[in-house]
Amino acid sequence: MDRVVDNRCHEIQTRCPVLVLRATRGARKRSGVRRSPRRRVARSLDPDQFYFGGHIETAPLAEHVHFRPNVEVGVGNNATVVAINFELAYRFPAQQAWHLYAVAGPALNIINTNHDTSAQGGITIGLGAEHSDGLFVEVKAGAINSPSFKIGIGYRFR
Repeated sequence: MDRVVDNRCHEIQTRCPVLVLRATRGARKRSGVRRSPRRRVARSLDPDQFYFGGHIETAPLAEHVHFRPNVEVGVGNNATVVAINFELAYRFPAQQAWHLYAVAGPALNIINTNHDTSAQGGITIGLGAEHSDGLFVEVKAGAINSPSFKIGIGYRFR
């Protein structure tokens, strides 16, 4: 029985990020919305992990508000955390090359520690700054079962 549960959890860990990206791609194609992919490399402090991942950002849903689903995979501290975040991003108006943004949304966190895997909900909120050339930095805080603090840097590929 334990082997069946472990296999099912592993299947969820590997397929969930792909399904999220496929679903957002399908929604983009139906609505004609362009997406802007970004990749990130970062550090979380609780849990103490290195993480990497990526996100896409849709055209505005409302003035300055974008949907920004993302997947982050954290490794280290005897755990693997796959965070699937369904965030909304608010871009503050700016006339300079750098602009500020705020993000918030629910998260699905798949946590594997010592061969014990569980899926748990959470919430993330954060602030970031992005340069028009693509470089961005952000700080996120999590609640419930999301990592409590992350500092990230990434780049938007055009």
